[in-house]
Amino acid sequence: MSKRRRAFVGMRFTAACGVGLAGCALIAGGGPPVPPSPGLLVTPSVAPSAAVTFSAYATAETPPLAQLLRPVESAPHATVLPAGADPADNFHTADRCIACHKGVAAEDGTDVSIGFDWRASMMANSARDPYFHAAVRREIMDHPEAAAAIEGECARCHMPMATVAAIQDGGSGQVFANLPVGDAEGPYAALAADGVSCALCHQIQPDGLGTEATFTARFEIADETPPEGRPVFGPFEPDEGGVGIMHSATGFRPTLGEHVTSSALCASCHTVITHAVQADGSGPPFPEQAPFLEWQASDYAEGAAREHSCQDCHMPEVGEDVPVTRVLGQARPEVSRHVFRGGNFFMLRMLNRYRAELGVTALPQELELAAERTADHLRTATATVEIGDPVVQDGRLTATVTVRNQAGHKFPTAYPSRRAWLRVAVTDAAGRLVFESGTLNPDGSVTGDDHDESGAGYEPHHTTIDSPDQVQVYQGVMVDAAGTVTTGLMSAARWVKDNRILPDGFDAARADARVRPIGAATSDPDFTAGSDAVRYSLAVNPAAGPFTIVAELWFQPIGYRWAENLAAYDAPETQRFVAYYREMSESSALLLASDEAVGRSG
Repeated sequence: MSKRRRAFVGMRFTAACGVGLAGCALIAGGGPPVPPSPGLLVTPSVAPSAAVTFSAYATAETPPLAQLLRPVESAPHATVLPAGADPADNFHTADRCIACHKGVAAEDGTDVSIGFDWRASMMANSARDPYFHAAVRREIMDHPEAAAAIEGECARCHMPMATVAAIQDGGSGQVFANLPVGDAEGPYAALAADGVSCALCHQIQPDGLGTEATFTARFEIADETPPEGRPVFGPFEPDEGGVGIMHSATGFRPTLGEHVTSSALCASCHTVITHAVQADGSGPPFPEQAPFLEWQASDYAEGAAREHSCQDCHMPEVGEDVPVTRVLGQARPEVSRHVFRGGNFFMLRMLNRYRAELGVTALPQELELAAERTADHLRTATATVEIGDPVVQDGRLTATVTVRNQAGHKFPTAYPSRRAWLRVAVTDAAGRLVFESGTLNPDGSVTGDDHDESGAGYEPHHTTIDSPDQVQVYQGVMVDAAGTVTTGLMSAARWVKDNRILPDGFDAARADARVRPIGAATSDPDFTAGSDAVRYSLAVNPAAGPFTIVAELWFQPIGYRWAENLAAYDAPETQRFVAYYREMSESSALLLASDEAVGRSG
């Protein structure tokens, strides 16, 4: 039991669900189920069959390409069956949850409602993400023989409720049949549009979490609905006075499940092992993203010196006692905000800018707040940069620039399109530029990065930089089975470079082999757990000092080459995303940290 011993009080019903308080009393007393109000979005009824544990690729045939570019005003929804009916509905869209989990504010007036925080997150918009659409289409065009398998693989994390429901009905996960930016009208379209939603995460069973058995979204959802209702897990002890209300209204029964506060739960979808699709149908496993495994080898892991869970950083606590529902909710301690702050400020702003085309439902101000919250977290809790003792001697300025990782995993981490780099500039006594490395260009590319310039190569890890065409880029670089650099996930066979900065305490000896550094960083004595130091040795003659050196650490969620490589694919999804990226490229990166120092003759 955690120190919280929290009460699960967020499950009381209200007039927002179609009944008044008298109706709530009837439900609590065991009366008949109350139908949802006409204005409330509900979900298709989904019948359970066998237990669902995601495993290998899906098998359904890929549907033809729909007309994907038309905006959608609202997703279709079918009628919800009463709780306990046969077949029972296993999921509801978040609208059902938001009906009660809203209207909650902290003492300073900040809205901390679970539902409103969530709907502006990348979790809620995982199925609307235009980069996701483009990436899946690119993979299918690269590997048409594996189209159904690829859709099934990608839908598992981005459209999990729809995928679970389809499998329970004897089908498989699909992406393009369910896109919220198209005219999808299938039985799972509404569930797909809801992304990673309440009724998905809170129904995940604790069995096997944090192990290989549940990675790549192979979590387990209960296959049958017991008479007392489908369990939805939360970190609070159930308030029995509200259990009957929630069960009668939704078919769900609040159940204590402290696994929802564990990093192991997050690991299910944020440890993704793909398989390269080769000509003979085989392919080696590839760790597309594994922040959980990185965290396990750090000082932040469970039981370690500075223990922090994923939720501690990405779902920060409100900081005061608050209820989690606006209906008779009691103030509770240590309530976590469902903001899911991560690293993709750029996509949040893209979703907001093209909201009509992408079927976005969060309010514009909510998405902008989420983007700014993400950017602020990146600037204050991710990494620092420091210049150490610059000296000018024999016409050269030398200085060491050190980057320190403040995160509990690698920086950057997760999806391999992410990169960070150092921009270093030197000016003379008159303010004239003497040297510059790592300049961000308006199109999102970085001057000197070999991968941006050609696509065929990549920028190596540097221990010393002495030329403006060299830049220290922290990234993972993938190659296919032939050793060719690729940005195609289903072509990736191995890393050729991984110099993403390790978290404090990272022990390569005990770390999973899949998250150890790769390439030149492994022989760099200054690339250590928690930091990397780069020596700059720069010719400054005939300029006159003293010289000012500025070091900046930049971060980009979707690197230029990852976007630009999609331009060659003639499909609506790829062309749409490339157009979006090019229109917004000047704001595709964020300055995280900087330092300034003066170099004088030694």
